[in-house]
Amino acid sequence: MIQKNKKVFVEGAIQPAFIGDEILKHQTKKNIGAHQLFLGQVRNDLIQGQEVIAIDYSAYLEMADEKFHEIREAIFKKYPLVCLHIYHSLGRVKAGEISLFVLVSAVHRKEAIQACAEIVERIKKEAPIWGKEIFGDESTQWKKNT
Repeated sequence: MIQKNKKVFVEGAIQPAFIGDEILKHQTKKNIGAHQLFLGQVRNDLIQGQEVIAIDYSAYLEMADEKFHEIREAIFKKYPLVCLHIYHSLGRVKAGEISLFVLVSAVHRKEAIQACAEIVERIKKEAPIWGKEIFGDESTQWKKNT
């Protein structure tokens, strides 16, 4: 069952306790044999001699919500999943903090692993989310996805 209005965006960093709680909630679902987890963490890249200390994420929210729904629906049609959760940060996230959390649960590991990898790639390519890198001197530049 797909929930169209599932909340994807989180203000600021995604906290480890939140991630742990989301995993813990799945212990009652006894048909799950595998969870695949992806955590996107802000790196302190060195760009032209300046260290990235944070990324400020923004999004075209209405379009992003629709895109996440589209991705979720396509993945549920393609893979036999039990659960699928996607959370992405908005606002400032410091280097070392989590900005993307994807949790995929399935009966078997192969489907969980494949679905999670596809979700992450589709988010990076399709979702209208932008990151502005913030340097130690508070200067900024738009992040280039790789």
